[in-house]
Amino acid sequence: MRNVYMTVELEAIYDQTVEFVKREVTPHGQDWEAAGMVPRDVLRQMGSLGMLALRIPEEHGGLGLGMLASATFAEALGTSTFAGFDVTVLVHTDMAGPHLFNSGTPAQLEQWAPGVVNGQTILSIAVTEPDAGSDVAGIRTSAKKDGDGWRLNGSKTYITNAVYGDLTIVAAKTDPGNKYGITMFLVPAGSDGFTVSKKLDKHGWRCSDTAELVLDNVWVDDSQVLGTVHRGFYETMKNFQNERMVLVGMGVGAAQVALDLTADYCQNRPAFGGHLFDKGAIRQRLAMNQAKVDAVRASMYHAAWLGDQGIDNVRAMSGVKAWGCEVVNEVMYDCLQFHGGIGYMRESVIERMTRDARILPIGGGATEVMLEEVAKRL
Repeated sequence: MRNVYMTVELEAIYDQTVEFVKREVTPHGQDWEAAGMVPRDVLRQMGSLGMLALRIPEEHGGLGLGMLASATFAEALGTSTFAGFDVTVLVHTDMAGPHLFNSGTPAQLEQWAPGVVNGQTILSIAVTEPDAGSDVAGIRTSAKKDGDGWRLNGSKTYITNAVYGDLTIVAAKTDPGNKYGITMFLVPAGSDGFTVSKKLDKHGWRCSDTAELVLDNVWVDDSQVLGTVHRGFYETMKNFQNERMVLVGMGVGAAQVALDLTADYCQNRPAFGGHLFDKGAIRQRLAMNQAKVDAVRASMYHAAWLGDQGIDNVRAMSGVKAWGCEVVNEVMYDCLQFHGGIGYMRESVIERMTRDARILPIGGGATEVMLEEVAKRL
């Protein structure tokens, strides 16, 4: 077992996911980077193998597993070396999906769950706006009651899966007098007034599709309200630890691959009459980075275990998100450094992985916000 929290089932999930990305993702990722999207047939293939259903309740065709399963899955996806692929999957399974299954009505789940499970319906979640990122309560998109439905107006940005996705969970302010008076809505792609205003060109995560969205007088039926009116802020908070965790998980998986690649490179790279790995400074920095990655991994799985036990894990998960994502970037920096000139070339794996890692301390709650979450609980 890779750690004390593993079970035979979780080990199988890890091994099968690593084998899948090695076979179906890594050989094709460069083409997907150029296209700016992950082909939907790959996601449907994952759906047919049950890979999108780890956290979905059994009554809706899933395995009904907990946070440890998501941590395992995210770490395994991270071995792909294409983080844009990883996040495409994880937004569907662990950032948007839980909102539907935590708050959806029987009718909503009957309508949408089968497609979510099999990969026919790819999800995105639209909370972030030009003036509101980690500050969810600061969103300005509004929803006003209109007969037996609602009118949505506003804009969203940095929304992963929104260009080619099928269903977006949109957060909108429904109680203007209460900064926490937010409601979540299910908005299918193609709804009148709901448009992708711009496909965004990113520093990293190049094979994930990311959009600016405009909601121009979009009408949605009451049946498209997800959860309780005015309670969307609190319902969103329920999944924040899971979102933070899978970002750390994919980073840990990538960091381990980066260390393995760099150790191999240094052991074979001639330098000063020997090899780079012969130099103590190189060996020891690699060793220290390995120790840090091992510590982040252990902390992440422990925080996930706390969550699965029903124990408040906000401090633990916020801390591992803050520290862990910074560690991943430190590791990538050193790995690129030790690759020398080739590490700076677009043709190298480590160059891409370094770019991809930079978003981790920003997305899902910036490091500074995470540290405040820890500080409030000291």
